[in-house]
Amino acid sequence: MAAEERQDRSAETLTEEQAERMLAGMNEVIRAGEEMRRLRTDMIQVLVGLGWTQDRIARLTDMSQPAVSKQVAKFKTDEPAPPVALALGQYDPPWLEGRLWGLAEEVSETLDGAAHCTRTVDALARGRTRFTPRTVDALRRAIEEDLRLHRGRLPAAHQAAYDEISRALDVPPKGAAATGGGSPPVRRALAHRIQRDRLLGEA
Repeated sequence: MAAEERQDRSAETLTEEQAERMLAGMNEVIRAGEEMRRLRTDMIQVLVGLGWTQDRIARLTDMSQPAVSKQVAKFKTDEPAPPVALALGQYDPPWLEGRLWGLAEEVSETLDGAAHCTRTVDALARGRTRFTPRTVDALRRAIEEDLRLHRGRLPAAHQAAYDEISRALDVPPKGAAATGGGSPPVRRALAHRIQRDRLLGEA
C-alpha cells in the first residue's frame, strides 16, 4: 500500500526534464516576440532616417501615431544615425546573411517547400533559429544541394545570387566590415527583402 502511494505521488510530480521540454517552446515564442519588437523599433528609426513621416510609419506598422512618436523620441540623439544604404551589393556579414536568407526563401517557395533549405528557412522565420556561423554554414550547404538537384526548376538568377553571396562570405572584399548603417538585425531584414524583390524581378 505504501509503495502504491509513493508511486501515485511520483506520477503527480513534474520532473525538471518535463518542465524543460514543456517550457522550451514557450521560451522560443517569447524570445522571438521580444526580438521582433526590438527589430520593429530599429526599423522605425531607419524609416525616420529615410525621411518617412510618423503618420506613414504608424499606418504601416499598425501602431498609433503617439506610440511611433514615443519610439522616435526615445532614441533621438543630437547626432543623427548614418543613413542605411539600400544597394544590394554590400558585403558585411549581416547583409550577406540577409541575402542568403532571402535566396533560401525563394528556393523553398519555388520548390513548393520540398527544398533542403526549407526547415532552416522556417526556423529563421519563426525565431527558433538565430544567425550563427553554424546556422549560416548549414543554410549554405542546403542551398547548394537544392541548386545541384533542381537546376532545371530553379532560375539561373538563383545560382548567380548564391555564387556572389558565397564568394563574399568565403573571401570578404576589402571594406566589407564597414556597413551603411543599421544594426545587424535591421541589415539582415533589409537585405532579405531586397534580395527577394531582386530575384522576383529577374524571374
